[in-house]
Amino acid sequence: MSPLQGRTIATVGAGVMAEAMIAGLLRGRFVGPEQLVASHPRADRREQLARDYGIRLVGTNSDAVAGADIVVLGIKPQMLARVGRELAPALADGQLVISIIAGATCHALRTTLRHGAIVRSMPNTPARLGKGMTVWYATPEATPDQREQARTLLRALGAELEVDDEKMVAMATAVSGTGPTYVFLVMEALIDAAVHLGFPRHVAHDLVIETLEGSTLFAKSSGMHPAELRNMVTSPGGTSAAALHELESGRLRTVLSEAVWAAYRRTLELGDALEQNAAREAARDEGS
Repeated sequence: MSPLQGRTIATVGAGVMAEAMIAGLLRGRFVGPEQLVASHPRADRREQLARDYGIRLVGTNSDAVAGADIVVLGIKPQMLARVGRELAPALADGQLVISIIAGATCHALRTTLRHGAIVRSMPNTPARLGKGMTVWYATPEATPDQREQARTLLRALGAELEVDDEKMVAMATAVSGTGPTYVFLVMEALIDAAVHLGFPRHVAHDLVIETLEGSTLFAKSSGMHPAELRNMVTSPGGTSAAALHELESGRLRTVLSEAVWAAYRRTLELGDALEQNAAREAARDEGS
């Protein structure tokens, strides 16, 4: 029996990632449309989602979470304080909150929502195709059943990995969460280089996309370390050796490492800002 059987799932916010989750849950038959409800302020967006997926749409966040077993927060970080004020009185004991908000720490979420059972997760863009990678952490208040519900729900987006240290979710934000950005930039650079060689752009595009996809599948199926795979296709004095010399001379490894660290630092900055804002809101509520 699925951990989600008979459970109602509410998504607060119905943006790209929330829609990917809705689509994945229905595509994998983890739930039926009658188990899903989503909130969005715009009527046209609600009509579109209702038409595409047959789920229930509401205009207010408090209406969405009423009676839900699982609440998914799919909002932008800067909206957390405002939405949190609306949700805090509506959340009940026994509900699980799953956040896909970049940078939002469990402390910030707990303070804003005044709720304990929380899963902080970081999916990435390929989740839209059910090929994502999601790293997640559950607070101690989340029960074993709720953890299984979270695991099943996040599998609708692709692969998932539970960690026992929340810090790893922030680290994953810089690696897998932001990772597609790095890949897309490399993709773009290779396509432009192929065009510079003389290929028509549509041909260059297909050459690069298929090469990257095939290389990734080969690496995954072989189980070999990337260094072994690189050595396997690098002949002494050959074209790969010449290309690698240029890449190493250009500090490719160092630049990529610095990019990951920059993304990690920014994630921590977002988390600190959200925690400080949550503390100010809590102090204001106590003083009023």
